[in-house]
Amino acid sequence: MKIQLIRHATMFLELGGQKILVDPMLSPPGTMDPAQNSGNNRRNPLVDLPNNMPDLDKLDAVMVSHTHRDHFDQVAVETLPKEIPLFCQPEDEEKMKTLGFLAVEPELDAVLWNGIQLKRKKGQHGKGQMREKMGPVSGYILQTPNEPSVYIAGDSVWCSDIEATLELYKPEVIVLFSGAAQFLEGGPITMTSEEIERVCKKLPDSDVIVAHMDAWNHCLLTRHELNQYIDQRELSHQVHIPEDGEWMEYL
Repeated sequence: MKIQLIRHATMFLELGGQKILVDPMLSPPGTMDPAQNSGNNRRNPLVDLPNNMPDLDKLDAVMVSHTHRDHFDQVAVETLPKEIPLFCQPEDEEKMKTLGFLAVEPELDAVLWNGIQLKRKKGQHGKGQMREKMGPVSGYILQTPNEPSVYIAGDSVWCSDIEATLELYKPEVIVLFSGAAQFLEGGPITMTSEEIERVCKKLPDSDVIVAHMDAWNHCLLTRHELNQYIDQRELSHQVHIPEDGEWMEYL
């Protein structure tokens, strides 16, 4: 299995002979308004796409955790072929069809697709009233013979849903969306340093990839700060914080 972090939550997976694009946010830097009530007015995305982008004409599928614009933007709508299989949560099915996508797959429990077992799992995009405001989000377990299982947790804080998924599936590779994204009120809506540490302690034998940093104006936890925290907690052997465009391979 190979994974490329493109930028923010956008990732490219090669698994089971298939090429899957996750949470495509493809806009040029500075072309989208800031997330409001975030304490700064930096325009999004904060950085450009990497030079080693995959060939989007050769994708086999797209997987979307939810349709907030930092995970699925207008450029993705305009760029992606409308006939491509698109996996999403049931709450986003109608929107995807309205946007013109013809092969929308809002799997509920599990789907076997081209030899890959896909299971959608709930997350929690914040706590309390903020969770209700942010709406539903999903993560995905992907399993295929002879390759490591991977869990893309999506935009979620640590919660009982995340803990239950880790306990049940014990994924060998875990992808967390961090950045401790937050507004002026309501607390973080993606994982903090401390929550990443909880994931590591829950499954100490799993490899953990942390993304969703340094690209959007309300993600306040930086790679540099998280790397310092990981070093201090002696978790560098388990946690990898990739740069944009970086490829990772797991055998």
